Formats: sequence, C-alpha cells, structure tokens
Amino acid sequence: MSATTITASRPPRQRVRPARLALHLFLAGAALAWLAPLLWALYAALRPYAETSDKGYVSWPDKLSFANFTNAFTQSGMTHYFMNTLVIAVPAVLLTLFLSSCVAFYVSRFDFRINLSLLLVFTAGNLLPQQVIITPLYRLYLLVNLPGITASGKLYDSALGLVLIHVAFQSGFCAFVLSNYMRSLPHELTEAALVDGASVWRLYWQIVLPLCKPAMAALATLLSIWIYNDFFWAVVLISTGENMPITSALKNLSGQYFTDPNLVAAGALLTAIPTLVVYFALQRQFVSGLTLGASKG
Repeated sequence: MSATTITASRPPRQRVRPARLALHLFLAGAALAWLAPLLWALYAALRPYAETSDKGYVSWPDKLSFANFTNAFTQSGMTHYFMNTLVIAVPAVLLTLFLSSCVAFYVSRFDFRINLSLLLVFTAGNLLPQQVIITPLYRLYLLVNLPGITASGKLYDSALGLVLIHVAFQSGFCAFVLSNYMRSLPHELTEAALVDGASVWRLYWQIVLPLCKPAMAALATLLSIWIYNDFFWAVVLISTGENMPITSALKNLSGQYFTDPNLVAAGALLTAIPTLVVYFALQRQFVSGLTLGASKG
C-alpha cells in the first residue's frame, strides 16, 4: 500500500489595496503629528539651555541628562503643589461621580413628566463657555462667607471653591453619559428588587451602581485628567501662591527677566506623570467603558 502525502495548500496572499495602504499611512502620520510636541518637549528637557542657545534646538546634542528634571522638581516646590492638587481633584472627582450618578439613576429608572427636561438642564450647563460667567462667579466667591469652613472664611482663595466649581461644571456631562448607560440596563432587575421590598437607595447603591463600574471608571479617568490639568479656574479663583494647584507651579520656573524653556519643558513633563499613572491604572476599564454598546445587535 503506497503512502500518500498530503500537502497543505497555502491560502492565497491577500492583495493590499491602495485605499487600505493610504489609510494606514494617514493613521501613522497622524500619530506622529500627535506625538511630535511631546517628543520635542522631552528632547528639549534633556538638553541644557546653554547648548540649545548656542547651537539651536534643531541640532545634534552633545550630552543628554536629567538635570532639568531635578532642577524643575526642586525649584518649583512640586511636592507641595501636588498635594494641593490632590486636595482639589480627589473630592471633586468623587463628588461629581456620586451626584451625577444619583441624577442619572433618577432620570433613567423612573418615569415622570420632566424626566427629559431635567436631564437637558444638567447637560446644558456644559454648553455655556466658562469665560462668559467668570465675572459674576468671581464676585459671588468674594461675597460668600463660610466662617470655620475655609481658612479665609470665603470661597475665594480656597480649595473648597475650586472643588465646587469643578463639580458644577462636570456633573452635567457625567449625568448625561451615566443616564444613557443606565437606560441600557434591564428594567427587570429593578422591578424584581422592588417586588422583594428593596428601597430606592438600595436599588441605586447595591443593584444599579455596581453594574455601572465600566462607565464610572471611564468617567473617573476623564475627570481626573480634566480637573488635574485645569489652569483657568485656579488662576481666577486663587490669589495666594501657596494655595495654587500643580499646574500653577510651572509659574515658579519663569523669572521676571529670563525663562529657561528647557526647564519649563521638564517641569511640564513632570506634572503630566500623575495623569499617565491614572490612565494606565484604569486603562482596561476606560477602554471597556468607551466601547460599551459597540457590539450590540
């Protein structure tokens, strides 16, 4: 009996279409264009200012060092300002998620006449440019007295004032996102819990909220980055330099008559590290929260 050999035929190689090749080239170019400022800042931060002032920034470096990063960290007092940012960002993120989830739970799981109108009111707050209401808010913060709650007795020049302003401006967007996600949850879950005698708070805290972890993680990532990187409200509502967040610490690296761009670039890169840590820590939940509903049907 003769042995037969079976040769596996290779699948035909798919031809790369010009349109697909052009798409990949465009995406690669867009990625490089997006990363170019970051890479350029890193390249400048690793070079001493004397070298760049002599040869220019578009030149081959003689040496690269982390001296600018060390000087930026010590000269700006970054540790102190980072703690100021934590005092502002952590309560602001937690309060925003809690309040917006309460609103989203109410408008998505209960039917009443002003259901949609209430959600539109919260969402409309994000459509108003912040610069338009800077004057009335500034005067309001100067007038409100909170003796015993803040060091100065006013909302102005206090961490509480920044926390409240971030909660007010970010709650609308979070309520909109969470309400859309909560509407996709089966109503049978809450109906069965109501039949078993569960209270409204238990429906929210023990049934609906645990199912919203992907959406909450995605929003927590975005809120942490937005609030951490805020510079506008910190400059407007904080007057004492010691109370400013970390984004304002970069001002300490600029002198009255001279500013070292390489030193400022190193300081800017150092301030970006915590946001990268938050993103990579919540990366899986962030991506899953953004892709929710993408494969329905």
